[in-house]
Amino acid sequence: MSHPDHPEWSAASDGPSTTLARILEDAGHTLLRPAFDGQDLGRVVDGLVIYDPADQLAWPRRPLVLAVGVQPGEQLTGLLEQLARRDGGALVVREKVLASLSQGALGAPVLTLGDERSWMQLAATLAPLVSGASSPISAAPLGGVPTGDLFALANAIAEILDAPVTVEDRDSRVLAFSIRQEEADPSRVGAILNRQVTPWATQDLQERGIFRQLYRTQEPLFVEPPESGYGGWSMPRVVLGIRAGDEILGSVWAAVPGPLSDDRMQHFRDLQGTVAVHLLSHRANANVERRMRSDLTAQVLAGGPEAEEVAARLGLPRRPMLVLAVALPDREDEPGRLHADRAAELLRLGDAFDMYLGTCQRGASAALVGDVVYGIVPLPAGAGPDPETDRGQRMAKDFLARVGRQSAAVIGVSGMAPDAARLSRAREDADRALRLARSSPGGDRVCSTVEHAFELLMMEMTDLVSARGMSLSSPFARLVEHDARHGSGLVPTLRAWLDHFGDNIAAAASLHVHPNTFRYRLRRVSEISGMNLDDRDERLSLMLQFRLFMRS
Repeated sequence: MSHPDHPEWSAASDGPSTTLARILEDAGHTLLRPAFDGQDLGRVVDGLVIYDPADQLAWPRRPLVLAVGVQPGEQLTGLLEQLARRDGGALVVREKVLASLSQGALGAPVLTLGDERSWMQLAATLAPLVSGASSPISAAPLGGVPTGDLFALANAIAEILDAPVTVEDRDSRVLAFSIRQEEADPSRVGAILNRQVTPWATQDLQERGIFRQLYRTQEPLFVEPPESGYGGWSMPRVVLGIRAGDEILGSVWAAVPGPLSDDRMQHFRDLQGTVAVHLLSHRANANVERRMRSDLTAQVLAGGPEAEEVAARLGLPRRPMLVLAVALPDREDEPGRLHADRAAELLRLGDAFDMYLGTCQRGASAALVGDVVYGIVPLPAGAGPDPETDRGQRMAKDFLARVGRQSAAVIGVSGMAPDAARLSRAREDADRALRLARSSPGGDRVCSTVEHAFELLMMEMTDLVSARGMSLSSPFARLVEHDARHGSGLVPTLRAWLDHFGDNIAAAASLHVHPNTFRYRLRRVSEISGMNLDDRDERLSLMLQFRLFMRS
């Protein structure tokens, strides 16, 4: 297979490479920052090097060099000169070293690590982000456990504490758990089955100030169960907050029969740094995997001869699929422009939609492309055209109900794509439906190519009329001009007659005139304009012109 047409791939290398811009995006600017504005962040790196002047190992072709302990002077200048001679790579230094550098003298991009962050934290975060087997820490275990394997880590901690353990993020989602959970109480078992601590338990912990204490101390806390024992929480817990610098990463919880011994509490306390590195590595790996799925999703939606192969790499089943397009309405003052606050809201919306698809539809995938979040939704085997349309709209409406009115998101739903090769066409359909949803403030927030087929047809015909500078036909224009000069009300008469399918009685009633008056006006319509109202093609043309040119 040829390399995908994507900036993360380089023809000069044997595999995928990563740009500095991607590393900064995935690692986070709070950890790593460009030293100077205007640097080439499109520069590629394909390996991680922890600099040691005594190390004789060969560097990767385009290394990201961590200048651990390097001070200003010849050593730093030499590193920059080495990197300048390569076609990629960059240097990471401490912020305090920057004073000795000037941007004009740099031969390679320089990134900075804040003084409050550790090199170990940075290395653990970067290892999964930088491709290449030459990375010296990419496969190195920490604490006897492969880096980022949270389940192995939970088992190791359980052995140390002699208690069942869960590893949780800062939102009390269960990331991993150890063996021996049958020794814990029903509350713990429920949290593992749901992969989330129950809301009542987190509320109880908040009310008792446990979270506040946890994130203010480096010490493990002993937590008694609630007095009521509500929800099956009957065993005490020992919990250790995990942080990297001033960033809260999560926590480790052990269900215990009583307070731990001083030795075990000390062992637990000493694990804080090791667990932090594992959590950082886990997060970085998750970011990379998610980014890869997003890139593949964007590729398959773009179509092309490799669409089927990209779909297989993405793991899409060989079944019909839908495309959902999620976006924010255009700003009235500057339509089409993405402001900083809207960009942040769009990222949050994309995260929520990706999570929603992952939980409600197996095999679904999402990607943010421009200012639209696209979702590919495989359909159940044997689904026909009507069930698929209903399913896409139900999912769209359910998602909007979950995000609530806090988001003004709108969604376009495509028709069914029978295979991956036709997903690009389905994306175009979803875009059309999305445009309709965006263009009708206060109207439907979910539009589909099936349910809103007529409105979409009118929208496209309006585009055609505008592009070609078309106007009313001559007979219709004569009628409009006559009304303007004489106030004769013939145009409303014609509209009422067409709207009521030639029923003179109903049309006259809608205008509050006598039927005989209405018939007289209708004859005048034909006389003045020259229209043949008995011709069905003429009637269709008139109805379309009312829709396209005279909507009020």
